[in-house]
Amino acid sequence: MNMITFMILLSLILSSILITLNFWLAQTNPDSEKLSPYECGFDPLGSARLPFSIRFFLIAILFLLFDLEIALLLPLPWATQLQSPSITLIWTTIIILLLTLGFIYEWAQGGLEWAE
Repeated sequence: MNMITFMILLSLILSSILITLNFWLAQTNPDSEKLSPYECGFDPLGSARLPFSIRFFLIAILFLLFDLEIALLLPLPWATQLQSPSITLIWTTIIILLLTLGFIYEWAQGGLEWAE
C-alpha cells in the first residue's frame, strides 16, 4: 500500500469515526431558549437598520490583516526541502517580525481596545 492510499484511507476512517462520535454524543434536547429566534436573551427593541460602529469594521480588518500570516506561512514545510532552507528561514523571520511589529503598533495606538 503506497503512502497516498494510506493517507486517504486514514483520513476517511478518522472522519467517519469523528462524525459517528458527534451523532452519538450530541445532546438532542433543545429547550425553548434554543428554539427562540433571538438567542441573545431579549427581543429586539428598535430597528435593525441602525448603523454599526466603525469599531466593528476596524477589528474585522485587523483580523484579516493578521490572519494573512497563516496564508503566508502555510507553505513552509515544503519550502524547507529546497536547496537553501536558510533563505526560507530568513523570509519566515522577516514575515513574523513585520507582523509582530504591526501588532505592537496597533496595540500602542489603541486599535485593539474595545471600550474607550
